[in-house]
Amino acid sequence: MTTTEDFTRQGPIPDNLVEDLTGVNAFTGDAVAAQVVATAAPWARGRAAELGARVWDPRVLETARNAQRHTPELRPLDRLGHEVFDVEFHPSYHELMALAFGSGVHSLAWTADAPGAHSARAVLSYLWNQVDGSTACPTGMAYASIPILRSQPELAPWADKIVVEGYDPADVPVTGKSAATVGYFMTEKHGGSDLRANVTVARPTGRRGPGETYLVNGHKWFASVPMADCYLTVARTEGGVSCLFVPRRRADGTLNGIRVNRLKDKLGNRANASSEIEYHDAEAVLVGEEGRGVRTILSSAEYTRLDFAIGSAGLMRAALSQALHHNDRRTAFGSRLSALPIQAPVLADLALEWAGAAHLGFRLARAEDHHDDVSEALVSRLLTPVAKYWNCRRVSAVTEEVIQSIGGNAYIEEHPCPRYYREAPLNAIWEGTSNMMVADVGRVLTREPKALEPVLDGIRPAASEHPLLATALAEIEELAAAPEDTARYLVTRLALAAQAALLVEHAPSVVAEAFVASRLGTGWGPGFGTLRGVDFEAVIDFARLR
Repeated sequence: MTTTEDFTRQGPIPDNLVEDLTGVNAFTGDAVAAQVVATAAPWARGRAAELGARVWDPRVLETARNAQRHTPELRPLDRLGHEVFDVEFHPSYHELMALAFGSGVHSLAWTADAPGAHSARAVLSYLWNQVDGSTACPTGMAYASIPILRSQPELAPWADKIVVEGYDPADVPVTGKSAATVGYFMTEKHGGSDLRANVTVARPTGRRGPGETYLVNGHKWFASVPMADCYLTVARTEGGVSCLFVPRRRADGTLNGIRVNRLKDKLGNRANASSEIEYHDAEAVLVGEEGRGVRTILSSAEYTRLDFAIGSAGLMRAALSQALHHNDRRTAFGSRLSALPIQAPVLADLALEWAGAAHLGFRLARAEDHHDDVSEALVSRLLTPVAKYWNCRRVSAVTEEVIQSIGGNAYIEEHPCPRYYREAPLNAIWEGTSNMMVADVGRVLTREPKALEPVLDGIRPAASEHPLLATALAEIEELAAAPEDTARYLVTRLALAAQAALLVEHAPSVVAEAFVASRLGTGWGPGFGTLRGVDFEAVIDFARLR
């Protein structure tokens, strides 16, 4: 008689189980990220490798999972009934914040006096988004806030605390802290993306003008990271919609007229405390001139949108790494799953999607490294909304297909994939929805048509070698003359052409040619796995972590 114990000790079943992905470095094993640092910022290799070693660390993976399972809780009153509006986090959240901020994910671009600082910081963000999306929100906001804070002399001490490579969760005035965090409180319930429709008001306590004190009254419908030490917000002043800086606490330690009404129960990004707040005579500092608040706030959107494009590529990378790890180690019908004729095209297709997204995101970071160059500034202005639109749209499709490629095991909460799947749609919503990005591209092409030329110049060398890319280039030039007529199609073609050209320049020819043929040709379907005439194994091998 064969017992259960005997059965589990013999036969092929245990050998066909796939253990967790661990023991690889997400930076040194990543062909794209390693190439970016080697080319743009070799001085950052050690730092990137150190963070890369933590991405697939079992301890870090468990911490990220726990942070999402044990969500933050709002405590409006203390034991004696005093208003505190405290948000209590699970210890795992603080562990993640300490690792992210301690690694410089939020600030390296502004603290490293070395070439390629934005590219190096983008690689750190790319790696961090493979760990956790919830804490990538505060790191991204910190990254974007520094130019605004440094532009106002009165706020320079705050900028100095925010760029510190460290994390201090104490809810006390910033003078008593070793490091600080920042949030962005802009959206109101009736206005959504239209910041000019906001009704929150700000009135000066004395003199008007930049650096002066105002009192803010109103509400914000989406206020992420309410436990941050300070917030950038917009409110109506006599001169129009303006940007203001609001500390969470006054110098005497009291709450600065801020009430947290409730926390949002979100689909994903659950460890991040997104809230609804009210201002009641909150003391604030005017940033820039009255009436220029939307322009001031949106000046930082260049960085937050870049970060979402990079973050989406990182999320694709995390999902793809899981798919390749599983499919290379599990067998069916006598072969590895990754070698099966029905599975190899899917994995190769996913690899192409990741490679295009990663190169496009890192191209934006390179433009920031050379922002004093007029052509690079124009590239950033046009390609940022393009990349934000396309990368953030595609990441949801990638995470869903990865779950399919692994099967039921990837649908279980103990696996990282459910976290990726819930996180992915948010990237296309925050910092401007898909329609906002498409509209922004249209505005650039209408108001700054010269921005198109340096983008096309970057595509032309590759187009001279690839007829499909040359055809796409000609089509883009024609469509750009009336961008409002073919808005989403134009942005899609721009994204794919830019990705294709970058892959021709930087990736192995087998990868670049497969991307051009599939994304710009006619033989590729809307889903994954319809590639034809491609060396699937070579493309998959390019994407494997080493």
